[in-house]
Amino acid sequence: MSANDRVLINQMIDEWRNARAVPLSFDAAFERFASEHALHGFGLSEEEIEAGIIGGGNDGGIDGAYVFLGGRLLHEDSEILQQSSAASQVEAGTQLTLWLIQAKTSPAFSELALDRVSSTCKDLLDMEVDDAAVAILYNEDLRARFRLFREALKRLAHRHPTMLIKFSYVTRGEASEVHVKVQTKAKLLEAQLTKAFAISTGEVEFLGPAELWRRASTLPSYTLELPYRESITHGTSHIALVGLGEYIDFLSDEIGTIKSHIFDWNVRDYQGDVEVNREITASLQNPESPEFWWLNNGITIVCSQATAVGKRLSLSDVQIVNGLQTSYTLHETLRELHAAEPTASVFDRLVQVRILVTADQAARDAVIRATNRQTTVPAASLRATDDIQRQIESYFLEHEWFYDRRKNFYRNQGKPADRIVSIPLLAQSVMAMALGQPDHARARPSSLLKSDTDYRRVFSEKTELPVYLWLARTQRRVDEFLQSTSEPVSRSQYTNLHFHLAMLGTVDLIGRAFNRPDMLNNAARENTFPTPARLESLWASLREQFDLFQKDRGWGPDKAAKSAEFVAHVTTTLGYGSLRRR
Repeated sequence: MSANDRVLINQMIDEWRNARAVPLSFDAAFERFASEHALHGFGLSEEEIEAGIIGGGNDGGIDGAYVFLGGRLLHEDSEILQQSSAASQVEAGTQLTLWLIQAKTSPAFSELALDRVSSTCKDLLDMEVDDAAVAILYNEDLRARFRLFREALKRLAHRHPTMLIKFSYVTRGEASEVHVKVQTKAKLLEAQLTKAFAISTGEVEFLGPAELWRRASTLPSYTLELPYRESITHGTSHIALVGLGEYIDFLSDEIGTIKSHIFDWNVRDYQGDVEVNREITASLQNPESPEFWWLNNGITIVCSQATAVGKRLSLSDVQIVNGLQTSYTLHETLRELHAAEPTASVFDRLVQVRILVTADQAARDAVIRATNRQTTVPAASLRATDDIQRQIESYFLEHEWFYDRRKNFYRNQGKPADRIVSIPLLAQSVMAMALGQPDHARARPSSLLKSDTDYRRVFSEKTELPVYLWLARTQRRVDEFLQSTSEPVSRSQYTNLHFHLAMLGTVDLIGRAFNRPDMLNNAARENTFPTPARLESLWASLREQFDLFQKDRGWGPDKAAKSAEFVAHVTTTLGYGSLRRR
């Protein structure tokens, strides 16, 4: 059976990598495939998976590194790292996770791999490590991931987080036949990671073809059953009173983790230890509190079909669009009690659930917007429901491109990965090319649209729809160029400069630096794009100027790439002039 699993996994990887305009090597594709399925259940987008891949040499035996807080992926511009007050809003005891992955196409698991990771973690988990001193041993991408983890831990220390440091070791060998010496090294690594901090737990897992196949062939289910106690039905929709125990089961997967994918369409993430969530927890912990559903606005679910059999509703295409705070707080507060004592009296208390049945996307968007108006939500947080977002999605579809305004919607439908464009990526492309600020696009991968002002600049109704598609296609062409250069591009170079190269490609077409999307109207109408030959020349110039700029300022690559000064320097030096920032 193991040989069959290996054949099937190889076939899946080959089909996935060859479906791209620029096929990845099998080894590179295997790293991404392994990372995706090691992190199965987190619902990461392809861009998020790609951002955690550690490229080039000096990787310390680690091919992927990801940091999560409470099950949510952390980025370098996440609020807890940017705002001193944000960490105080995180619920005490929230889990901070560092997840490390090594993916090798070798036919077995080795002691050496575990030794390398052990040495790397000893160096880079040191809270007082001198980053410059270890730069000769480990590349910038790896050091940046560990810096992110250490900085998050410093910011959250007063919230007393729990900590998990996990290592997934993935090969094409049999996980059920790991040599006893390798198993012993794994136990030693687990002990090392557990002792790294007083609050940490270390885990090591082996993943082979059988484990990868099971995860790869298990798509997240959007068809779920919801038991209820009482309900009112109008047409095909329902209002139900659901026991908290049954609702916790509805939210949880087979290992008790919350099903984050059924919240993909919610307008904001879990807010943690804020006042409303503390009130929910207090009411759950107080047996004298009134009925839970008297105190809480409840949950709103949209789905495409709801079928009642007995006192169970079978729901298709489930999305919880309002009630994320309630759902996560219930899950955080009651999951351990639910596992230990599922018949406790608190689980007989009730929560109100509205089940709205419609396959009409515009109607779903109206529900999302209306139900979230009851609480304070920044206007930009409702962006996925805006007319401009639906118009962009429709225009992309007409041209066989896929605008993923609902995270992973088209990926879960099996659409080609290199034709799927997320809201964050399109926003960064607009910022870099149409608005002339690649430094801003580089510096704010996840927070670019949190400001209403930035959102209105990026997604303006004055910008023609063909321009949005042109920008997405151009950024993809630039990224594909960087993947296929004769001289390999390091992960650090790609991360820091791919938006800068896209900007240079556009100003080269126009002939001068600019910051108005309408300057791209003709290029979009005529499908004129930067040619590979021009990109090659611009790439050589960009790298040269980037190195000179760093030496002149004494800055590192990360600081330089995020600097408006460098943008002005490179455009003027290359003869395109500069522009006035808005």
